[in-house]
Formats: sequence, C-alpha cells, structure tokens
Amino acid sequence: MVALTSSVVFAQKIDTSRLSIKPKAKITNRTPTPVLKTNIQPYRPATMGYIPTTTVAINAAKRNKLLVVLKIYPNPLTDQININLRLEKETPFTVKITDILGNDVATLANERAAAGEQTKTYAIPNKLNTGIYYLKIIAGGEQIVKKISVL
Repeated sequence: MVALTSSVVFAQKIDTSRLSIKPKAKITNRTPTPVLKTNIQPYRPATMGYIPTTTVAINAAKRNKLLVVLKIYPNPLTDQININLRLEKETPFTVKITDILGNDVATLANERAAAGEQTKTYAIPNKLNTGIYYLKIIAGGEQIVKKISVL
C-alpha cells in the first residue's frame, strides 16, 4: 500500500522588526551648473524702433532680385489667371503650369518681358482637370513657384 502525503508550503512574511533601513546619503559633491559665455544679443521687439539686422539683410536681398511676384489672382481659378509682378530689367519670361508630380502640363507664356511692374493675364487651357497645380514663373535665372487651384 502506498501512502500519499502532500506537503504544503506557505509563503512567510519577512520579519521587518530585525531589519535596519539606512537613509540614503545626500550627494554634496555635485558639479556646479556650467555658465556659457557667449555673445548673444537680447531680444528686443520691433515696436520700440529696433530693426533686427536679419530683417535688413532680407530686405536688401529682396531688392537685388530680378523677379518679384506681387499677386496671383483669382485663386481658385476657372478660365483665366492674372499675375501682378515686377521685373528689375528686361529679361526672358516663362510661365508654366505643372502638376503635383512636377510634370509640365501647360506653358502659358514664353516671351521677353519689359522691366517694371506689370499685370499679365493668361487663359487657362480646357485640358486642365479640377485640382491642385503649381504655377512656375521663370525670369532670367530666377524661379518662383506658387500653388493654384483649378475649379
């Protein structure tokens, strides 16, 4: 005859009365926060007559541009587009419409344009489907790309 005995093991709780918990020691040997010695100018708002030097540099760069597009209207467009622009000197001038992938869809102008501010009006080809396109304006070596919507 075989006697089956079962042994049951119960988990016991640790007796914490005999343990001594030591408090953590304070760290006193910390290195001081580094101090940066730089020549950074403090921010001054433009309302006090202060003009940051970067703004002056940007305005000077805009004055040296050959092509400045002032306005493109109407946007979204249906049958025609008006481009108000300024050219610093007489130069070859091209206006193209490209799709989102960058493929040329239509060439609106490829001419020599006179210097000065002018408004050009172009008819939009009927082959353009409704959607988002890019208007690429090239004068001399400069190129400006604007997003347009065709209805």
